[in-house]
Amino acid sequence: MLEVVEGALDTARFYAQWERECVAHNYGALCVFVGVVRAQESGFEGLSFDLYMPLLEAWFQDWQARARAREVVLRMAHSRGDVPVSQSSYMVGLMARHRQAPLELYSAFIEDFKHNAPIWKYYLQNQRRVYAQDQSHPLKGSGLLA
Repeated sequence: MLEVVEGALDTARFYAQWERECVAHNYGALCVFVGVVRAQESGFEGLSFDLYMPLLEAWFQDWQARARAREVVLRMAHSRGDVPVSQSSYMVGLMARHRQAPLELYSAFIEDFKHNAPIWKYYLQNQRRVYAQDQSHPLKGSGLLA
C-alpha cells in the first residue's frame, strides 16, 4: 500500500511487485509514475527527505478511499533520508481492470502529493542538508493559529 524506504528506491522491485499484483487480480491497467532526482544548476549531490508518518498515512488512506470508490488500487513508495542524483525517491502505481479510472486519478494524485503530503525536502550540498525552500508548499492546517 504505502512503503517508505531508507535511501533510493529499487524501482524494478516495486514495478515487478505491482505487475504481479495486476496479473493475480486480472487487472488490465497499471499506471506508474517515478520521480527521479535530477541534477540542478546549483550543483547539489542529491536530495534528502523527512516524513511525518502519522499525517502521511492519513493523507494516503484518504486517497486510497477515493481510489477504491473508483475501483482503483493505489500503491506508493517514497524515500526517507538521502537519495543521490539520478536515483528515484518517489513511485506511484494505480491499478484497475481498465485504464480510464486510473488515468483520471493519476494527475490529481501526483499534484496533491506534491502540495499536501507531509514530506520535507533538502538539497544535499557539501555533505550538508539545506532546506529546499523553493520547492516547498505550506501544508493545510499547519502554522500558527490566529
